[in-house]
Amino acid sequence: MKTPRIAIPVTDQKTDNYIRALCAAGMAPVRISVQTAHNETPEREEYLDFSGFRVCDFDGLLLPGGGDVNPVLYRQENRGSRSIHDDLDRLQLDVLDCFVKARKPVLGICRGIQVINVYFGGTLIQHLDSTDRHSPGEEGPDRIHGCRTAERSWLRELYGEQMKVNSYHHQAAANPGTGLIADGWCSEDGVVESMHHESLPVFAVQWHPERMCLDYAGADKADGMPVFDFFSALVKAENGY
Repeated sequence: MKTPRIAIPVTDQKTDNYIRALCAAGMAPVRISVQTAHNETPEREEYLDFSGFRVCDFDGLLLPGGGDVNPVLYRQENRGSRSIHDDLDRLQLDVLDCFVKARKPVLGICRGIQVINVYFGGTLIQHLDSTDRHSPGEEGPDRIHGCRTAERSWLRELYGEQMKVNSYHHQAAANPGTGLIADGWCSEDGVVESMHHESLPVFAVQWHPERMCLDYAGADKADGMPVFDFFSALVKAENGY
């Protein structure tokens, strides 16, 4: 059986944990970058410059965590956004647009759910009142909190009504974009923790399943691997594997 190729559009973000999880779920990740210097490194086989990107060469898209989306993109002034990276915004929105138009599977994680929401016309909470519940700061470990799932949702099928997830963010989805449906919420404050699109194979979580599986698995939180297995099955089904 062919191994699905998964695009991960990044600039300088660390992707090792995402890559390990995708590989463990039977997928072949390829980092897409605007930095042509990557093609001159020993990791050149893992990178593809965006100038050579073709959506037909890939089976799915993973949008990973990172800094904040520029609030200009959802028609707001800056009211607490930080670590803005305009090149990354353009890259990820351009790649996402290709996958949406091709109706190919997309998985967003942390920043990824926010990029997806902005792409579909939604807005973000630029700084949560309950940030201390969701972000331990730059050097601390992930926060752990409860997450309740919507009835008959994809997360309910994977984890049941309640689960424990990790958390490392200070922003979150506010108004859902067109076609997006929230299907998971923080048990303590109602912050949106997951979404899916009503008609496209687009799914996203605010937490970090790549840091809840394999070497990061633990009794204090749910296993994140079912998210990647779900995505792998979706990619294979949508691409006829």
